[in-house]
Amino acid sequence: EVQFVESGGGLVQAGGSLRLSCSASGFSLGDYAIGWFRQAPGKEREGVSCISSTDGSTYGLHSVKGRFTISSDNAKNTAYLQMNDLKPEDTAVYYCAASTDCESSLWGNWGQGTQVNVSL
Repeated sequence: EVQFVESGGGLVQAGGSLRLSCSASGFSLGDYAIGWFRQAPGKEREGVSCISSTDGSTYGLHSVKGRFTISSDNAKNTAYLQMNDLKPEDTAVYYCAASTDCESSLWGNWGQGTQVNVSL
């Protein structure tokens, strides 16, 4: 079965850190661009960060640059999102997905998501 499983979410105070994990099964993570997305209550899903499969280049939403870092460990078939200096506006369900490249609008293998709550 092809799927992602996200984990690592939780409740943290503003300024704190979390590391989200995205474990892939049924396919090789390194063959795809991996993206992290989030959806806050009442808002549309937005792309947060992406790592390219071709050269490892990373891309991030302007509001998270300098705070969030995406990485992947192909040996573990797992991608990560290190989130530092968290802010209340980062509160959302975070998802990972795969695509052919970071600029694609077609993403698949969505996981169930992991909830991140940031309190003041």
